[in-house]
Amino acid sequence: MQAGIRFKLSLMMFLEFFIWGAWFVTMGTYLSSVLSSNGDEISAAYSTQSLGAIIAPFIIGLIADRYFAAQRILGFLHLAGAVLMYLAAQSDHFAAFFPYILVYMILYMPTLALVNSISFRQMKDPSSEFSIIRLWGTIGWIVAGLFIGYIFKWESKGMLQYTFYMASGVSAFLGFFSFLLPDTPPKATSGKKPSLGEILGLDALRLLKEKNFLVFFISSILLCIPLAFYYQNANLFLNNVGMKNAAGNMTFGQASEVFFMLMLPIFLKRFGLKSTLLFGMAAWAVRYMLFAYGDAGQGVWMLFTGILLHGICYDFFIVSGQIYTDFKAGEQIKSSAQGLITLATYGVGMFIGFWLAGMIYDHYTDMVGVHDWKMIWTIPAIVAAVVLVLYAAVFKNEKINA
Repeated sequence: MQAGIRFKLSLMMFLEFFIWGAWFVTMGTYLSSVLSSNGDEISAAYSTQSLGAIIAPFIIGLIADRYFAAQRILGFLHLAGAVLMYLAAQSDHFAAFFPYILVYMILYMPTLALVNSISFRQMKDPSSEFSIIRLWGTIGWIVAGLFIGYIFKWESKGMLQYTFYMASGVSAFLGFFSFLLPDTPPKATSGKKPSLGEILGLDALRLLKEKNFLVFFISSILLCIPLAFYYQNANLFLNNVGMKNAAGNMTFGQASEVFFMLMLPIFLKRFGLKSTLLFGMAAWAVRYMLFAYGDAGQGVWMLFTGILLHGICYDFFIVSGQIYTDFKAGEQIKSSAQGLITLATYGVGMFIGFWLAGMIYDHYTDMVGVHDWKMIWTIPAIVAAVVLVLYAAVFKNEKINA
């Protein structure tokens, strides 16, 4: 890969995740403290991510794989997103805020598949090259958090509405920059008129006919249920048990992603896909048990270990899954396949997870607001452990490097 292309792809990935990290982590705090939203409203706001992810494969299949270059679609989506972020920042109550964030996430979630597709098309060996590009996304998320917590200190000053303005500005920049990315035209061309299923991206569903990919697909859905617990409850939990600077400490989890992203090609080549995915699944179960039994006193090491395990949890399952999906898909449905796995993980799995996390949170909170965090974290740990056992028994190892 040429140095110029590598730089453009790295900057694209950095900006893509900087935008997401700029507002998503602190949205719950913003809604609660600034817009006085209740728990149901906060849960509804986070669930827009899943709704966007469920719709994403249809947008990708309708446009990216069929008619228009992926980088142009990416540009238009981020330019529209910049406007929506700006409008969301100016909303003074939840009823006004929610429609903007809902439409925004419907437009943003397809871009996760698009940046992957654009990157993969420039690579000869995605299993070794993609992780280096993808780690810049993690760095972007970390930098956004540092801006909020340490540089601008918007969280401590109660000025979190500026996170949406920042996301708006960076989204506009990425929108224009996208038109300078390597040309990624649709490859699914043929002399016959595509069927409705092909236009909607449903052709990627044929991947599920293969047992191994079906097992992986179902495992992705189930394992993203615990992931939703982390996004929705982790910051609240850490503050509730008395950890100081919880939001800042959580950036160590993203920092660990950088290290394990660099280790990912080594693990894939040395241990194979199945073992790498198993490491990721096991890390989910371990981290939640650490949260269940940790505290801000002598057990604070458990909390920090649980945070640091985020790198293994995310890279060894989510990123490995993206590489595996690209390997299994043919040239004509690469974008549709990435959209399909986005649906499975960020869509269906996390939608169930957000709903279940809210239900369990309310169930294990007493009348005076005391939370039984041990049970709140033990349940997702059990879910992860069950998925681990089923996956280990059914999935057959595959060699995915070119």
